[in-house]
Order: sequence, then C-alpha cells, then structure tokens
Amino acid sequence: MITVTKTIIYHFVRNMVQQKIFYFLLGLFLLLLTYAAITGSNYLAAQNGMQQQYQTLIRKSWEENPDKHPHRMAHFGSFALRIKHPLSVFDYGLDNYAGNAVYLEAHRQNTVNYSEASFSTGVLRMGELSIAMLLQIILPLIIFFLGFGSIAADKENATIKIISSQGASSFQLLFGRTVGLWMVSSLFFIPAFLVTGTLLILQKNNFSNAELLSRSTLIILLYIIFYWVISVITIVISAKSNKAKNALIKLLGIWLLLAIVTPKIVQVASNNLFPPPTKLSFETAIEKDIVKQGDSHNPNDPYFKKLKDSVLKKYGVATADSLPVNLGGIIGSEGERLSAEAYVKHYNVLMDLYRKQNSISKWIGYTNPFIMVKHNSMTLAGSDFESYVHFQQQAENYRYTLAQQMNALQTAYISNGKPKEGSHGLHISNQHFKAFPDFKYRFFSLNNALGKEISSMVAIIFWLILSWLVLLHVSKTFKIINV
Repeated sequence: MITVTKTIIYHFVRNMVQQKIFYFLLGLFLLLLTYAAITGSNYLAAQNGMQQQYQTLIRKSWEENPDKHPHRMAHFGSFALRIKHPLSVFDYGLDNYAGNAVYLEAHRQNTVNYSEASFSTGVLRMGELSIAMLLQIILPLIIFFLGFGSIAADKENATIKIISSQGASSFQLLFGRTVGLWMVSSLFFIPAFLVTGTLLILQKNNFSNAELLSRSTLIILLYIIFYWVISVITIVISAKSNKAKNALIKLLGIWLLLAIVTPKIVQVASNNLFPPPTKLSFETAIEKDIVKQGDSHNPNDPYFKKLKDSVLKKYGVATADSLPVNLGGIIGSEGERLSAEAYVKHYNVLMDLYRKQNSISKWIGYTNPFIMVKHNSMTLAGSDFESYVHFQQQAENYRYTLAQQMNALQTAYISNGKPKEGSHGLHISNQHFKAFPDFKYRFFSLNNALGKEISSMVAIIFWLILSWLVLLHVSKTFKIINV
C-alpha cells in the first residue's frame, strides 16, 4: 500500500513540475512575494522608526517644560505611540486600520488616531499586498488551478482505469494525489516562510527571540494545515466532477464564495447584529455618568463639597488656606478617579460589543477555512484586535498614572492660599516632571493571545480532522473500477 501511494505521489508531482504553467505561476508568485516582502519590510521599518523618533521628541518636549504648576503639566499631557509587532512584516492584520497614537491628558480619554487607512485612498480597503495576503488568497487559487483536473481529467481520458488495474485503491489514489498537491503547494509557501524568517533576522528589535520563534512556528503549522485542507478540497471536488472544466468552475466558485464574498458578508452581518455606538454617543454617555457622580470643577458640587468638608475636618481647620496640603490636588485626584471609572465602564462595554462581533467571525471559521486562517494568522502575528486593545489599556493606565502623579505633586507642594511675593508657591521644579517615566509599549504576550483565542485555535484542529474524515468518506464512495 505504501509503495503504491508513493508511486502515485511521485508521478503526480513529476507531471506537475514538468508543466510550463507551473513555472509561470511559481515565477509570478515569487515576483509578488518579493514585492510584498520589500514593501512590508520598508513599511515596518519606516513606521517603527517614525514612532520611535516622535516618542523621543515627545519625551524631550516633556522634559524641557519649565517650572510650572503640576495641573498645567497634567493638561500639557503626552502621547502614547504604538510600535508594530515584528511579525507585522508578515501579516499587517488590523495595523493599518486601528490607529497608531493617542493623546494623553488629564480628565479626558482620547481615542487612538492616525491610522494608515485614514491617510490612504479607498484602494487600501481592498486589502494590502502582504505576505499573509498572498498565502491566504492567491496561493489557494493557484492550488485550485493546478489541481482541478487531478482526478476529473483522468476520468475523461479513461487513464483512471489503468491506475486501478495496477492495484491502486480509491483511498490510495485520493490520498496520494492530495499529498502530491500539498507537496507542490509547499514549493510556493516554503519560500514565503524563508523570506519572512530572513526579514525577522534582519530586523533590529528588542523582542524576545523565544516568543518570536514560538509565534513563527505556530504560524508555519497553521498554514501547513490550511494548505492540506485546500488540497483535500481540490482533490475531492475533482473526484466528484465528471469533467475537468466542471471541477475548475466549482473550485473557482468555492474560492470566490469563501475567500471574497463570505468575509464581507460576515463583516456586515456582525456590525448589524451588534451595532456599536457612535463616537458622539459614546462620549456623551461617559459625560452623563461623570456629571451624575460629581463635577470636580464646580465648587458648589454636592459630592466635592462633602469631600472638601471631610478634608477640613480631618486636619481640624476651618478654611482651605489653613490646610497643610493642597485641596485642589485632592479634589483633582478624586475627580480623575471618578472620570476614569466612568470611562473604563463604558469602554469595557464597547470592547465586549466588538468581541461579540468578532465571535461571529470566529464561529464562521468552523465553516470557512479562509476566515479561520486569517483570524489565527493575525493573532499569531500580533496584529489582531486583542493586541490593539492591549495597547489602549496600556495607554490609559499610563495616562491615569500621569494625571494622578501630577495631582499628588500639587497636593504635596502647591500652597492653597495666594503665594507671597517672590515665592514659587504656584509651581514646582521641572525635575519632578523629568522623574516621571516615559511611555513604554509592551507587546501582547503569546500566552495571553492564545488564551483569548481558544475557540479559533480549536478550529485549526477541527479542520484538520474534518479534512481527513472527508477524504475517507469520499474514498469509500468513489469507485475507480465503475468509472
């Protein structure tokens, strides 16, 4: 059995690589791969270089502030810039749509802005020519084209009976042709992995080598399984078709439906099932909650008047001027805490809504291998939704810490009353500002990423098992001798 299967595989691969169309497609694919690799590498280097340059300028601007009031520094604020993951050179994912920078200031949580899509024409929305895009969309189409006649053509010219007379069973024929087609496809995807590995080695980054190796290994396994599934689909459709042209039409229809149409339908459907609020309504809801809790800028606000009274009572004084600490700093700190709590509450609701949208895509991945591989590829490349959320959370934590540190400095060093002439009661040394650390973005770890995407990872195993079961089932119903 093994000898027969090996023979089938050998002859299929040999016949395939002897065709001129094979070398034309391989050459075209390698040309596109070269272009995608060069543009991806240049794009990543330019983006990260620009982010690091601006982060340096932002820090310099922060440290060059003169002595001033801490509350003014809180409103002067800073920026958090998102450095792209090294594997973004392979799969851009959501990077071009999610935004790269967020302005951080007291009492206000700003949205992440300056995405590549906002500065680009509508062409970007059609999808970037990344290495992952070639592997997810173009290569499956090439596999369909190369393998559509693998069984159907033998039916038409009756050579399948000769194969049967030599002792080949239905399973050996289908399995051998599937393995052969997968091996042919490896001549396309192995160069893509080698190019990606080379680009990663050439990068200058401080990313953990162990983490990067783990992510890269899982990406390779993901695509190996994906192309096995695509090869099974190709051989099964060819086996179920009486003519090669019919098999080609069916496979082109499958590619169009699964790779192009369905992802767009899922995107629209998920947005309609779980419509997100507009930016205006989102910010309005937060503001209403803050007003209900108390307005720290309103001296007559009941909540903060009660806070003022409790502080005066604690220190046993009658007026704020007699306090040993700055009352404005205490009130500002509490106001910051309340506004941050209101924001986090609404933000978490919004993120859960987006996760519900994404969950539709995850479950559709069990019926569509193209969606499955796209979702998992983004996750492993660190360019997915959860990685973007992780950046937003880090930026908000940094903003909140900065604002509260400025409130603490105001509480400790700024006098309540009018400062004496020649004194510096309303500002502090800029050394306090220089001591506050710069924003440092930390990538979402692989363990956390896998923990968030368990269902998507299970879908990979599901498709591997399903493809094997389908191959077994079709081999039982496919009778060579009766053809």
